[in-house]
Formats: sequence, structure tokens, C-alpha cells
Amino acid sequence: MAKTKQLKVTLIRSTIGQKPDKVATVRSLGLKKISSSNVLPDDACIRGMVASVSHLVKVEEI
Repeated sequence: MAKTKQLKVTLIRSTIGQKPDKVATVRSLGLKKISSSNVLPDDACIRGMVASVSHLVKVEEI
């Protein structure tokens, strides 16, 4: 059984003052508060979401 790659995404900056679509993207990644983290599958959809809010999050490959 092949192990799928995963990404650990952590919110490092506040969404206050961001445009509503950026806030919605952060929320859809499962992040609510600063320093909250979520482990997500490494696929094109998640990579695109992370790229659009790259200034707000930190990403680690697991």
C-alpha cells in the first residue's frame, strides 16, 4: 500500500484586513486561529489554495 503525501498547513498571520475570498480560502483549509494547523492531502487543489494564501500560511511536507 503506497503512502500518500500530506501537507501540514499552519496559519501564521491574521486574516483581518484580507479580502473575503482569501478569508474563505483559509477557512476551507480548516484554519481558524493563528497557530492552528491542519494535515491535508497533497494534491493540486490543496496546492492551489495554499498558493493563493501563501503570505498567511506555512507549509510542511509530511
